[in-house]
Amino acid sequence: MKVAIEKNLDLVKIAPQAVPPVCRIMDYGKYRFERAKREKEAKKNQKVIEIKEVRLSLNIDTNDFNTKVNHAVKFLKGGNKVKVSVRFRGREMAHSQMGTVLMQRFADAVAEVGTVEKQPKMEGRSMTMFISAKPVK
Repeated sequence: MKVAIEKNLDLVKIAPQAVPPVCRIMDYGKYRFERAKREKEAKKNQKVIEIKEVRLSLNIDTNDFNTKVNHAVKFLKGGNKVKVSVRFRGREMAHSQMGTVLMQRFADAVAEVGTVEKQPKMEGRSMTMFISAKPVK
């Protein structure tokens, strides 16, 4: 401790459970600053993947379908995941197999830029499917 006080530095325990405890003489404020700087730099370099949603209806027209496909392709090229959902209203609930066919058609349309991560599944009145971007080669 005397040496640390003389050099105007801090005495930091590195391994307090060791016998005898291991200590280091260092400028602890500078160490914390540099560690925070490294963590901030690492956070800056990582990519956050968002989930974008595309909603379809059971009786969607061709041009509307193509527009939704183009939106999904744009999201996938941006590196995001896409959640495709079909909402069933009223009597449409009796025709859930048509929703599965629509989802399969959508998956085929975006097959060149994305792969189906989670197959279509009914959850209440809606059917959802997740598509993730293909890895860049």
